[in-house]
Amino acid sequence: MSALNKNSVVAVIGAGAMGAGIAQVAASAGHRVWLHDNRPGAAAQAIEGIGKQLDKRVANGKLSVEARDACLAALYPADSLEQLADAGLVIEAIVENLEIKQALLARLEALCTADCILASNTSSISITRLGAGMQRPQRLVGMHFFNPAPVMQLVEVIQGLASDADVVATVFATAQAWGKKPVLARSTPGFIVNRVARPFYAESLRLLQEGVADCASLDAVLREAGGFAMGAFELTDLIGHDVNYAVTNSVFDAYYQDMRFQPSLIQKELVDAGHFGRKSGRGFYDYREGARRPQPASLNSTAAVPEVIVEGDAGLLQPLLERLAEHQVKIHRRAGRGLLRIGDAMVALSDGRLASQRSIDEGLEQLVLLDLALDYRSCTRLALGCSADTSREALDQVVALLQKAGIAATPLRDSPALCVLRTVAMLANEAADALLQGVASAADIDLAMRAGVNYPQGPLAWADQLGAATLVRVLDHLQAAYGEERYRPSLQLRRQLAEGVPFHE
Repeated sequence: MSALNKNSVVAVIGAGAMGAGIAQVAASAGHRVWLHDNRPGAAAQAIEGIGKQLDKRVANGKLSVEARDACLAALYPADSLEQLADAGLVIEAIVENLEIKQALLARLEALCTADCILASNTSSISITRLGAGMQRPQRLVGMHFFNPAPVMQLVEVIQGLASDADVVATVFATAQAWGKKPVLARSTPGFIVNRVARPFYAESLRLLQEGVADCASLDAVLREAGGFAMGAFELTDLIGHDVNYAVTNSVFDAYYQDMRFQPSLIQKELVDAGHFGRKSGRGFYDYREGARRPQPASLNSTAAVPEVIVEGDAGLLQPLLERLAEHQVKIHRRAGRGLLRIGDAMVALSDGRLASQRSIDEGLEQLVLLDLALDYRSCTRLALGCSADTSREALDQVVALLQKAGIAATPLRDSPALCVLRTVAMLANEAADALLQGVASAADIDLAMRAGVNYPQGPLAWADQLGAATLVRVLDHLQAAYGEERYRPSLQLRRQLAEGVPFHE
């Protein structure tokens, strides 16, 4: 199916940041665009704002004068809905309220031609439910842009129960023609991104609530070890806790209070206090003038450790050993259970158990567990957890070795699966469940998480890298530690393990 013809008029309803951004995208792609808002003068003001943003890009050499002028010439403020009657595509980007959106769609059906495509930019409301009661629900599709729309590449194209396949295909092709990276999803709560991303916030919030570490330390570990652009507390401060908490509640309620999506009392307290993050001046961090940004906890050691003894297969830690060898650390190998001996300490990658529990289970003394890293060869920080009997001297020896390779060590209170590992395991688990339920393809799920929230790699690609056996083991251990259904492994993960096939061939 081909994209919407460039001669077709595009209308955008809602002149806020999102609506204005969508209008800019459509105009830049060569369409004549009507922008409407029910606030008098808002559409004209939004177009003026678009002009100022385009002027900055011209001044920075990122946009030609001709392209700016063509975009602005294609933008028209509409004082009434009646002016949108000739549109081939109408995208609503108004308030997230079911009744208000349904009322608008009913008016648009009465005004627009029978072949006009109606699209909703909703981030959380069911397209199927929006279409209920419409005369032509087959013409309705979700077209969920991400803010800021001119910059963010992802568009979730959402198919409701009644959406016509050709209409969906046209919207998909149109998003591609506009320079975006569209993904196709069924109309289920949270679609792809707002569903699969929930554990990224939830696991850090739980670790904070349990006193495992402070915000700065957990954020630093997710950035410097996990490869994420921002930690969970930085990101929710940027999004706004009122918005992020509301989306979490929406998904939680939509899935009948499934504990995988349980909201956080800590975040609720911030919302209750009006501490919404950057926009209010305070959130998990203080953004007021003169406030100092807290630094992550980092251990320091002057211990001398010239060698590592590797007992058996190092598995995922092999790149770390190669990095240590490059820094003149001697690596000795012998048979064993996949453990490292560093001075007095026994060292292993976390498998989801508490360090103290694993110490008891396997008879390991002075056990230090390492967290997962996206790339052990380049990470600049690792989180550590220790069993109760681990001495400061043994811990210092591990810290000293990491320092030698340029890796900062952040201590965490003994916790199942530490930080990056539990976050990635839960992201992969949720992505696997979305795949199981036919929400989207594996390729589209991973693309959505990379393009929509800037993950370093898709959660299912990460699952392939770690292996289904590792993820199921970690999740089983998390579930055993907490005794909660929240950490139950997805049937899809167990299926991948049983069949021995990856998510991506």
